[in-house]
Amino acid sequence: MTSRERMAAAQRCATPDRVPVMCQLALGHYFLHAGGDAVAIWHDTTAFADALVTLAARYRFDGILVNLPGRDSRWRTYVADIHETPEAQVVVWLDGSITKVPRDDNPHVCLPDGTPKPLPSFADIDPDSLYYVEPHDLSGVTASTFFPPWHSDTLRLVRTRCSDISVHGEVFSPFSQLIELVGVSEAMFALRRDAGKVIACLEALSRGTVELMNSHARTGADAVLISSAFAGGGFISPGDYRRFVLPAERSVITAFKRAHPDVPVYTHTCGLLGDRLELLEETGTGGIDTLDPPPLGNVDLADAKRRVGRRLFLKGNVDPVNTVLRGTPAQCRDDARRRLEMAMEGGGYILSTACSVPPHAPPENILALTATVEEFGQY
Repeated sequence: MTSRERMAAAQRCATPDRVPVMCQLALGHYFLHAGGDAVAIWHDTTAFADALVTLAARYRFDGILVNLPGRDSRWRTYVADIHETPEAQVVVWLDGSITKVPRDDNPHVCLPDGTPKPLPSFADIDPDSLYYVEPHDLSGVTASTFFPPWHSDTLRLVRTRCSDISVHGEVFSPFSQLIELVGVSEAMFALRRDAGKVIACLEALSRGTVELMNSHARTGADAVLISSAFAGGGFISPGDYRRFVLPAERSVITAFKRAHPDVPVYTHTCGLLGDRLELLEETGTGGIDTLDPPPLGNVDLADAKRRVGRRLFLKGNVDPVNTVLRGTPAQCRDDARRRLEMAMEGGGYILSTACSVPPHAPPENILALTATVEEFGQY
C-alpha cells in the first residue's frame, strides 16, 4: 500500500497493511528542524510547503496536515525591515505593525509599540457580520468575509508534490473561531451572560467553515481536520459541549458530507475527553485526534477503542511532552508499542502524538515512533 492508501483504509476503520503514522508538528518544530528560515516558513507559501514535505519525508509519515493557509506572494513588498533580537526575528511592516517570530514558537503580531493587538469585546461583535475567523493570518487573528485567492495555495502545492502521501486540510471549528476572536475569558463569560448571541455567532461562523472545508476538498485534500481545541473538559462541561459545540460542528459536518461524502472528517480536541467521546461521535465526525493520556488528559486508549473505536478511527495518545520531548528513543518505542497493542486490532488506528510534537523534541524520538509501527504495526 502507498501511504495515501494506508491512511484511507485506517480512516474507513478498515485494516491496512500496517498501522499508519502521522504526527502534527508544532510550527516551532518546523522552524528548528526543517532547514529553512522561520520568517519565511511562516510568511511564504513555498517555504512552508517545503518544510511540510521535508519533515514528512524525514520522519516517514504517512500523512501531512497543512495547518497554515496559503500566503499572498507579494508579502515581502509590504515589509519595511527585518532584524534580529536576542529573542526573535522582528518583521516591521510598512503600516508600522510588527511581527515577532521566535525561533521555536508561533509568531505574534503586535502594534507599532510592540504591544499585542487588542481583541474585540464580545459586546462589539455583530453575529450578522461573521463568516470565518482565521487565527493565523499574516495580520494576526482576522475575521474575514471571504477567502483570498491564495488561501489554498499551500495545500495545492503539497498535493502536487506528494501524490502518494495522505494530505489533509484544516479548519477551525466555529467554537474555536469565536474564542480566538474575543479571547478565552471573554468567550467563557459570554456562554453564561448571552448564550443566544453565542449560538448566533456559531451559526454564522459555520457558513465560512463549510465553505473552507469544501475548498480543501476541491483542492485535493484526502481528509479535513476540524480543530476544536477548546472543547475539552479543561474549558467547558459536557452540558456546554452539547449546547454550544455539538450543534455547530454537526451542522458543519453534515453540510460538508452532503457535498463531499467520500472525504473523511475528523476532530482535534485537546485535554480532558474521557467524558465526551460519544458526544464527539454525535457531531458526525469520522475520527478523533489527540486522545491525550494522563497526565495531559484523561483518555485511556483501550477504553476509547472499546467505546467508539469500532465506529470512529482513532489517532494519537502518545504523550508528546513526557515521552517524545523528555524521553529517549527506547521509551518512545515502548510507548508506541503499547498504543499499538491497545488500538491496532481491527484497524482504524493511526499512531500519533496526542497533540503537536513540541519544537525541541529530538528527531530520533519521532523516528522511533515510525520504526515501531514498521516493526510491530503489521496486519
